[in-house]
Amino acid sequence: MARIGILGAGQLGRMLALAGYPLGLSFRFLDPAPEAPAEALAERLCGAYDDPKLLRQFAEGLAVATFEFENVPVTAVEKLSRHVAVFPSPNALFVGQDRLHEKEFFERVGMAVPPYVRVDCRADLEAGIRRIGLPAILKTRRLGYDGKGQARIVSEADVEPAWRALGGQPLLLERLVRFDAEVSIIAARNRSGATAFYPLVENTHGEGILLRSRVPASCATPELERQARAHAQAVLAGLEYVGVLAIEFFVENGVLLANEMAPRVHNSGHWSIEGAETSQFENHLRALLNWPLGHTEIRGPSVMYNIIGVLPNLEHLLALPGVHVHLYGKAARPRRKLGHVTVTAPDLATLQARESALAAVWNANEAANATGTSSL
Repeated sequence: MARIGILGAGQLGRMLALAGYPLGLSFRFLDPAPEAPAEALAERLCGAYDDPKLLRQFAEGLAVATFEFENVPVTAVEKLSRHVAVFPSPNALFVGQDRLHEKEFFERVGMAVPPYVRVDCRADLEAGIRRIGLPAILKTRRLGYDGKGQARIVSEADVEPAWRALGGQPLLLERLVRFDAEVSIIAARNRSGATAFYPLVENTHGEGILLRSRVPASCATPELERQARAHAQAVLAGLEYVGVLAIEFFVENGVLLANEMAPRVHNSGHWSIEGAETSQFENHLRALLNWPLGHTEIRGPSVMYNIIGVLPNLEHLLALPGVHVHLYGKAARPRRKLGHVTVTAPDLATLQARESALAAVWNANEAANATGTSSL
């Protein structure tokens, strides 16, 4: 039985393990958090990611290792790779951790990106505004996720507050894109170079947090699908990538503008657990072990909703047809992803009816718990 090591024991690690057990795989996690969603599923070491002694212990007996999120220190992955093969590579993690490196890489492989400027000081910010204009978004280059580390600059009055909030660290100023839609592509590549691509996913965000992901994307055309797959192929090849990769795009006037990538399984691919022939989690494991990649065709239209801030009434959700609930074992708190719900259906009309039933249940749940918030 092959054992896979996962740096990080959050919900993505949890779903990777759940996908791997039917294939006869076993797992070991390493995570510094005192409690983690995946800890009940397999052996877990608790400590710093870059602790050399702990990394040696973690690597013992592993067939391969991976990471579940991109904020693992690159140095930790480099140290771990001396003891066991780690995929994706430290270089892929390095690119995915820094928005500037990411944009520069996208441009090198021929992808269009929104106009941007590197910002290291207040003078850079002023010059950047003159160059790309307003409105714009000021972003931290590292560690930003779910809307964190960003400030919108619409007018000159917003410049000083944005600088006070984010200044003093490496930043990026980016033109605010008036997009027609936000989409992502989930792609996989195994160690032999075989690739697989899921259809474009249409995403809706609120305050920087992913609220829902829909397949097929209503905005998708054969040309957009072709563009997305070509871009994903270029990234996979350019990084000699192994594993599952997500790339998020803005759709502007029929053209894809690359926003960012995630060198890991991704929230916008959770629908694939029930909605695709092979989930993104299983394909990530297949890629790591150099197994044949699974088919990525959709079983029918589906939509995934994140459960944010408040846990729903589980019995009410489970009574609905086509509704699949995944809870992560996290304590409720505002803006925290506690789980997700995927609604599947044989056709779009049925999906719409099932979404309406879900919305009615969720609205009743919110009315009964007025102190919380949720995305549904």
